[in-house]
Amino acid sequence: MNMQDIISKAEVLTEALPYIKEFSGITVVIKYGGAALINEEIKSTVIKDIALMKYVGFKPVLVHGGGKDINKALEKIGKKPEFKDGLRVTDEETMDVVQQVLAGKLNKDLATELCMHGINAVGICGKDANFMQVRKAMPNGLDLGLVGEVTEVNTGLVRTLLDNDFVPVISSIGVDENGTAYNVNADYAAVAVAGALNAEKLVFITDVAGIMEDVNDPNSVISVAHVDEVKGMIDSGVISGGMIPKVQCCIAGVEAGVGNVHILDGRIPHCLILEIFTKRGCGTLIEG
Repeated sequence: MNMQDIISKAEVLTEALPYIKEFSGITVVIKYGGAALINEEIKSTVIKDIALMKYVGFKPVLVHGGGKDINKALEKIGKKPEFKDGLRVTDEETMDVVQQVLAGKLNKDLATELCMHGINAVGICGKDANFMQVRKAMPNGLDLGLVGEVTEVNTGLVRTLLDNDFVPVISSIGVDENGTAYNVNADYAAVAVAGALNAEKLVFITDVAGIMEDVNDPNSVISVAHVDEVKGMIDSGVISGGMIPKVQCCIAGVEAGVGNVHILDGRIPHCLILEIFTKRGCGTLIEG
């Protein structure tokens, strides 16, 4: 490595200093899933980013999904995944698999990977201390079985972990008043957790570059937008198709009281660090 490379690395570190100073001590809820969860190389950089955030004073909370892993597990037992309007139908047998995958293997693997970087990570789901309470969801009148919407997040368990220097790793499974487990959309689970914690930041790691002025131009990513501007872009058709539900989750995060919501391209290595610790960032920041 020549001297210029070394100097460039030093410049990157000094650029991060004001952000570290400004954000140290804040709670950041990170929703992690999709392609970034499947790709092992990207997963490694996300885990390292979260570890670095913890070491410089952030209080990260990781909420994860795992739809592709659930599909693989269902196929192994000869059960075809079923969807209605793009939403997973969850009967009792499917719910058993969801728990095994999300609250079991995937949750504990993520916690372990953080621990391997010297971080005290603890894997939990909404059934632990009944902290994520739900009721049966009926989106657009559809009966999807054991699919829930969050009604309340009791933050005692998560705050206890944060106050004692642990990183909570949360799988998106909730529980109703009868103790029945429900599959919860991980995006909206993250919104509920972030809102209940009064988190300063909510970050969605996705498989899109961010909000773009022109979907055919990857260089047209909008770095910063106010929530009212974003709503206007939905109304005008600038935001359309599969991007709408992603952006609606971001809007829900702002309306839940989160200060800033980020939508990041999880296909970019170290997307978290690039977004939070550099001037340009690598996604879209939605402000309230």
